[in-house]
Order: sequence, then C-alpha cells, then structure tokens
Amino acid sequence: MSAARGKPDRILIAILSAIALLVVVALAVVFTRGEPESLDETTPQGVVQRYSTAVVDGDTATATSYLTASAKSLCTGFHDSGPLPTRVVLISATERDNTALVKVSVVNSGSGSPFGPSEYETEDRFSLVKTDGRWLVDRAPYQLMSCTGTPVKP
Repeated sequence: MSAARGKPDRILIAILSAIALLVVVALAVVFTRGEPESLDETTPQGVVQRYSTAVVDGDTATATSYLTASAKSLCTGFHDSGPLPTRVVLISATERDNTALVKVSVVNSGSGSPFGPSEYETEDRFSLVKTDGRWLVDRAPYQLMSCTGTPVKP
C-alpha cells in the first residue's frame, strides 16, 4: 500500500518541477531580450529607427539631423499633438534609387480607460529621400514629428 501512496507524490513532484522550469525559462527570456537590433544606418530602415528613437527619447537635435530641409520647414507653426508613441514597429520598406517608403506601426499607450491602461496602434509611412548619398526623412507620421525648439517630452 505504501507503493501506491508514493506514486502520486512522485507525479505531483514531477508536474511541479516542470512548471517551475517553465517559469524560470520564461523569466530568462523576458529579462535577456534587451534592446532591439540596430539596423544599418545607411539604409532607410536604419534612419527611421534612429530618428524614431531620438523622437521618443526627446532628443530633438538628433532627430532634426535626420530631416530634410523640406521636412524642417514643416515645423513652422507646429504644435505638439499629444503623448509620444511607446514604440514603433517596422512593417516594410520599399527602396528606389533616391526615394524610399518605410511603413511602420505606431503604438501609443493611454491610461484613461476604466479597465486600466490601453494601447492603440496605427499604421503610417515615412518618406525618405537620398541627399548627398545619405537617407533623410522627408515626411514623418504626425505622432513622430520632431521640430527644433519644440519640446516633445515634458
């Protein structure tokens, strides 16, 4: 009879051990993910990544360095349009000789929901042009517009 009692205990121990192992593996994956891979800054995708990071970090000087003169001129009368996106996700890129379109998903978070924080996502595009061998942003999604002298992060 003692053999019958020992068997369920071993099964329970095995199940609990498997669950503990899964929890440890899941935590290791979450904590070791780190930063996203940096894309080559000589590509349209790399320029969009660096520009978007600068905007989200509130670094308007760096963000402005990735804009064309035409894009900078759009800053006249620019007003901050709300909270900054929490993340920008690359969807696709189409590159031609001197122009490129980079499609992104812009994710914003809000806290005004009665059920807690909420997220909403929109798709938009960056238009880039190659100037003197360097890709520059000619048009950015409105949520990611950065203008010199305009505070983008409180």
